[in-house]
Amino acid sequence: MPIIIDRLDHLVLTVKDIQATREFYEDILGMEMRSFGNKRFALHFGNQKFNLHEANNPIDPNVRHATPGSADLCLITETPIAEVISILESKQIPIIAGPGERTGAIGVLHSIYVYDPDDNLIEIANYI
Repeated sequence: MPIIIDRLDHLVLTVKDIQATREFYEDILGMEMRSFGNKRFALHFGNQKFNLHEANNPIDPNVRHATPGSADLCLITETPIAEVISILESKQIPIIAGPGERTGAIGVLHSIYVYDPDDNLIEIANYI
């Protein structure tokens, strides 16, 4: 019998600059930076979080290929995509693709794509 996974608790983003990451995810995407452990940081949203690891200061020696800019994430928002576009434009964040329809985990998404400060590809979406 296989292991049954219920949900994602957190993932780790390797970043070049904690402050630049904080500004993007807090100021643009409304997440909340919290510290924990020994000088560690996480971006909290809903019941999940992104733990942050600085590329030049690895926390876990078991991580083999921690690289800034290697993530491709899809974030679901309650904010309508038209408002998301307006907010991004007002903050001079370029939209890489979209708006358009994509397939999400539980249905069709209406989404746009941007890059974060490390060039991670961030999809911001609403379920249709």
